[in-house]
Amino acid sequence: MKRRIMALAIAMTMALTGTFAETLHLTLDKAIEIALADNPTIQIAEQDVQLKELAKLETTMGLLPEANLSGSYQRTIEKQTMVMNNMQFKVGVNNMYTGGLSVSLPVFAPALYKSMNLTRTDVELALESARASKQDLVCQVTKAFYQLMLAQDSYAVLQKSLAQSEENFRIVAAKYDEGRVSEYDKISAEVQMRNLQPSVISARNAVDLSKLQLKVLMGVTADVDVAVEGNLKDYEEQMYASMLTIDSLSLAQNSSLMQMDLNSRLLQNTLAVQHTNFMPNVALQFNYMYTCMADNFDFGNYNWNPYANVSLSVSVPLFRYSNFSTLKKTRLQMNQLQLNRDYAERQLRMQMNTYLNNMTASAEQVSSNKEAIIQAQKGRDIAQTLYDVGRGTVLELNSAEVALTQSELTYSQSVFDWLTAKADLDKLIGVDYENE
Repeated sequence: MKRRIMALAIAMTMALTGTFAETLHLTLDKAIEIALADNPTIQIAEQDVQLKELAKLETTMGLLPEANLSGSYQRTIEKQTMVMNNMQFKVGVNNMYTGGLSVSLPVFAPALYKSMNLTRTDVELALESARASKQDLVCQVTKAFYQLMLAQDSYAVLQKSLAQSEENFRIVAAKYDEGRVSEYDKISAEVQMRNLQPSVISARNAVDLSKLQLKVLMGVTADVDVAVEGNLKDYEEQMYASMLTIDSLSLAQNSSLMQMDLNSRLLQNTLAVQHTNFMPNVALQFNYMYTCMADNFDFGNYNWNPYANVSLSVSVPLFRYSNFSTLKKTRLQMNQLQLNRDYAERQLRMQMNTYLNNMTASAEQVSSNKEAIIQAQKGRDIAQTLYDVGRGTVLELNSAEVALTQSELTYSQSVFDWLTAKADLDKLIGVDYENE
């Protein structure tokens, strides 16, 4: 209660002073957990599973007896005429009432038994579809998280480069005022500084857009600011620890293929249900009824007569042409699904190779870019020293600064490419998210 009162007081103070701004500090696991809890796609998938479970329950309840209360009233408009020994007379009453209890129980209902397998497979398909939605959301949030991290790292690199360019311009301008350097050096330093400013602005906008994309996936409102912890460099060790080969990977848990397999089972169960159209059905029925016949509306003197019966009905289908065409259509659908699955598996294996090749290339680029940063930093320090002692030009200094900035940006991009390829590969092979 004390914490709530304190939080409420702080929130009211910030709101009154116009400084209310909530910042949500995120790790990747925290971002994924929030997205899985609040994203409407996951909620819709979970409700779809509940609908399938209810459909399965409804089918199972078909095995239980069904009881009905019924009642009817019949008013005779014209009584029937009977002829006997050349004599005619009217038969029947004006009013007839019937009411009672009817109970039916399926004794042998093959269509109902097969439908239970059908609904069971339908529930499994809904569960797998929900799993696919979860994996897709995890992949999107992961890539958006890395995208925001890349934008922030790039923004930091460009800010550092801009700060260095501003410092260089300040030094060159001071030397120009003292007459130690030419106006060309001053102009070159100023151009270098001003050329970086649009890049810094674009990088800042990229950070804002990346935050917005991540917040949309997480289901976070726009008034909440997000900040990711760490940077892309923290994931470099993960790149070298993950030694994946095409032989070590499998598509057994791929959600698309598993859904196709479940759809194949669904068609097989559908075919089994359709075969029951050629099988007999047996039902048991019990009726307990009351009847009353009267010529007037004197309800108090009506004589109600009960009667009861038990019946066993058997229905044997003999011929219906549509049953044969329905079976043929289902078999064609099964063949089409198998062809589509084989084609989809070949495409997925090609994507798997592509992701592995991208990861390998990115890992090699990271090693090269890391060394390039070290060399670019040395080159920039040398260019700075040479310029300070008057043995270098401002163009050499600018070129060294651009090379260092480009090396750092390329390094971050290489790490990002590896991480996004790994996220796509995890989704492809069906890795389920677990919060460690």
